Amino acid sequence: MSQEILRYVDSIAREKDIDKEGLFEGIEQAVGQALSKKYGLDDLELTLNRESGQWNCNYEVDLESQGRILAQSVKQAIVSKVREAERDVLYDEFEAKIGQIVNGTVQRFEGDTVWVNLGKNMEGILPRAEKVRSEIYNNGDRIRAMVLEVKKIGPRLKIILTRAHRDLVRCLFELEVPEIADSIIEIRRIEREPGYRTKLAVHSSDSKVDCVGACVGVRGTRIKSIIDELNGERIDIIRWSDESETLIANALKPAEISHIQLDPQSSKALVLVDEDQLSLAIGRRGQNVRLASKMTGWEIDIMTRAELEKSIAEEDSAELGGEATGDDSAETAEATENDAAEATGDDSAETAEVTEDGVTEDGVTEDSAAEATGAGEGAAQAPDDESLAH
Repeated sequence: MSQEILRYVDSIAREKDIDKEGLFEGIEQAVGQALSKKYGLDDLELTLNRESGQWNCNYEVDLESQGRILAQSVKQAIVSKVREAERDVLYDEFEAKIGQIVNGTVQRFEGDTVWVNLGKNMEGILPRAEKVRSEIYNNGDRIRAMVLEVKKIGPRLKIILTRAHRDLVRCLFELEVPEIADSIIEIRRIEREPGYRTKLAVHSSDSKVDCVGACVGVRGTRIKSIIDELNGERIDIIRWSDESETLIANALKPAEISHIQLDPQSSKALVLVDEDQLSLAIGRRGQNVRLASKMTGWEIDIMTRAELEKSIAEEDSAELGGEATGDDSAETAEATENDAAEATGDDSAETAEVTEDGVTEDGVTEDSAAEATGAGEGAAQAPDDESLAH
């Protein structure tokens, strides 16, 4: 039986392309655990000679007489180790493919998750977050996706795929454009809204190679195959520049730019366009300006010259209105103070004049007092005369 184990291990190792030593260690561990459980031994040590196939044990145990127990343990150990070894081999294989495109077939659906058959009894998972909303999949459809992540979960392997990641576009260009694969043309930056639009900034290290033309291809053959793979997603290829104004102008293409004003402190860019270029610069639902802003790192504000003049006029009007309100308030306050002072002064003057006239100038008060006194005296004397008459 020991010789049969050696032949079986050698056959499995060559067929499955796995480590033979790992199989031996798994067999030793499984048989040792089975014997320790049967005989109640905690310190049992068991090894298998790799050349002769003989068992070596620190206890006197007749392994050849174990029969079914030994055979079952060896079988389970080999099956387990083979699975782990295959998983490790596949893990190394697919880990090296992270960021690369793989081909598969849609196999089944679980809710919003698509399971893709990748061959070698391996399945990839295309979760909802990595799908493109506009794409519809059916059982048996051929699909190309990028390997995003690889995980070991117990004896199984979990391969997560993506169709929505921006690097999927990078991989497609590397496959279709030899100059990119040869590093003559470099993809500097990619911004993408999956299923709708992608902006790709490229730069050529060789002045004789047109980076944009090479990516488009003769009569658009290269870019057309990529657009077909992305189910009609629009792709804008722009020329990279280290100058911010030039980069912004290129990023907003196909719109023509009239003027660009940069504010480095706030990282804002004011872009002026003609009236007929405004909708083209903004794009459908703002996609063009939004992707351009992400690509350049500037907050872009697009206006026509008429809109800019109107905005400036409104700001000037608001400032003038504020100044006029402040001047009127000051004048009103000053007038109120002057009126109050004048009114108080006039009243005081009139009061002083009346008092002065009544006392000193006209003698009105003195005459009146005298007349009143005379009248009083006359009234007082009349009864006396009348009494005397009687």
